[in-house]
Amino acid sequence: MKSLNSQKYYTGTSENAEKRLIFHNAFEKGFTSRYRPWEIVFKQEFEDKKLALAAERKIKSWKSRKMIEKIIRGELKL
Repeated sequence: MKSLNSQKYYTGTSENAEKRLIFHNAFEKGFTSRYRPWEIVFKQEFEDKKLALAAERKIKSWKSRKMIEKIIRGELKL
């Protein structure tokens, strides 16, 4: 997700991305509440939760907006 009010990105896993977006925009009290509203700019489905969590950890380990934007543009595959 990307904040519409800043250049912040949020990476996470969910079985229902749209429901999770509503949660972050309306109820979440942590990091995401400070940068509302959010929009989904990229999502990818995985065969199982283990693979999804591995991809999430990989993205978060980079700590790089440029790398996230490459994924969004399709220049980098997970």
